[in-house]
Amino acid sequence: MTKIGLISDTHGWLDEKVFGYFSACDEIWHAGDLGNYDIAQSLAGITSGRLRAVYGNIDGQDVRSVYPEKLRWRCEEVEIFMTHIGGYPGKYAPGIRNELMSRPTQLFVCGHSHILRVMYDEKLNCLHMNPGAAGKQGWQKVRTILRFSIDGKEIKDCEVIELKPR
Repeated sequence: MTKIGLISDTHGWLDEKVFGYFSACDEIWHAGDLGNYDIAQSLAGITSGRLRAVYGNIDGQDVRSVYPEKLRWRCEEVEIFMTHIGGYPGKYAPGIRNELMSRPTQLFVCGHSHILRVMYDEKLNCLHMNPGAAGKQGWQKVRTILRFSIDGKEIKDCEVIELKPR
């Protein structure tokens, strides 16, 4: 079983509480808009370097030179696709639906909207996750992150964690 901490849209600011919430995680995934490379280093320190991240639209060259725009990998028996601007079932960003159809995945992760969403796309047989925004920038009232597990083919034990209001 792999325990995952999922975060997005930190915009250069990391709440100290994230360290405690993610301390038992095996991996941390950041769905873009880190804000700077220091955020990535801080998150990687929690899990001894097991950080997967993509760059977002506000990220500069320090982040873009290390992390890709899109990332695909396998965690246990689950295929994952992560990008920053992705939309959600029924309203995917341009090109994302086609990419999900041409290269199926069991889990699609994105950020950008600052809206927490965990929903299943029955047409694509794919779980969609957006952890909302963990940073201080944006219009969201409550900052959020997700924690969940992957056990073989199963995605389970999903927890929504609310940080302090923005």
